[in-house]
Formats: sequence, structure tokens, C-alpha cells
Amino acid sequence: MENDSSIIIRPSRDGDVEPMLAIYRRHIRRGVEEGVEESGLPEPDDLKDRRKNLRSHRLPHLVATLGGEVVGYAYVVPFRKRPAYRYAAKHSIYVHHEHQGRGIGRLLMQELIDACAAAGFHQMIGYIDADNTASLGLHERFGFDRVGLLRGIAFRYGRWADSVMVQRSLGAGSTAPPIPRPAR
Repeated sequence: MENDSSIIIRPSRDGDVEPMLAIYRRHIRRGVEEGVEESGLPEPDDLKDRRKNLRSHRLPHLVATLGGEVVGYAYVVPFRKRPAYRYAAKHSIYVHHEHQGRGIGRLLMQELIDACAAAGFHQMIGYIDADNTASLGLHERFGFDRVGLLRGIAFRYGRWADSVMVQRSLGAGSTAPPIPRPAR
């Protein structure tokens, strides 16, 4: 197991797009039977455009590297596009399957939380496969509460799977007025 000091968390770059896509594609194909159409999978230019858009809105898009290799990535998007929701962000974290269990998700999560708080967000939202006990445990350790269960919304491994919605307040959360954040 590598120690934390050898894992570097930094903003993503265009050169990180291919390894990020490889990680993402493996995660979303896991448990889905062969022959199911793969429409909607992002192409490199799609991810480059997404990164550019997120950066222009000061939303974090991070990678974790180990020995110069991208081994995970994380980002946030607006929870909803309407201006009333501008203080809530939905996050995603993906770790390369060969590097899970090394604390990479933990390091990415801490950076996301810090970046979201600094950007004036008051709430972070996530959706996690109900069978992903490692991710659920990580979120619980970081103070996320389970706030919803979406039953049978995915079909993987030959059965219907649930998704858990989690939420964490940042800073004063909903107990204090927000610091003005530009509408998206």
C-alpha cells in the first residue's frame, strides 16, 4: 500500500482526459451485460468541454496521481440549474479499480469538500450504488447523511439495483444566510 504522501491531488488537465475516461467507462460498464448499447458515453472532446465549463464556473475537477499516473478523479456539478439551487453541488468520485483501498477516495473527498466550502456552497449531494459499501462508508466518515433511497433504478449483474442519496452540509449549512454566489 502506498502512503498518502505519494498520492498527489491536483486540478485536472486536458492530458488527464484519456485516463479519466478509462476509469469512468469501466465503472459504468461494471455489471452491465454485453450487447447493451453504449450511447451516451462521453468522448474525449466531451470531457474537455465539461472541464472547461466547470472551470469557468469555479467548480472543482480534480485528479489523484500516483507516480504520475492518474488513479482517480472527482468533480462537482450544480445540483440543479435553477438559480435557487446555486448553493448545492452534486459530486462524483471515481477511483481506478487497481488502486481502490489506498485512501485515494478519501483524499479526493477532502479536497472536494474544502473546495466546495471555499466556493460558497452550503450543501453537497451524492448518489451511490446501494451495494457500494466502501463508498457509503467513506461518505458516512465525512459526515454525509443518507437522505433518500431510489429503488430499482439500475439494472446490473442481472438484477435491479438501488441508489442511495447522501447529503452533507458545508459551513453553516442551512442555518445562516449564504454568501452571495453568482447564479449559473
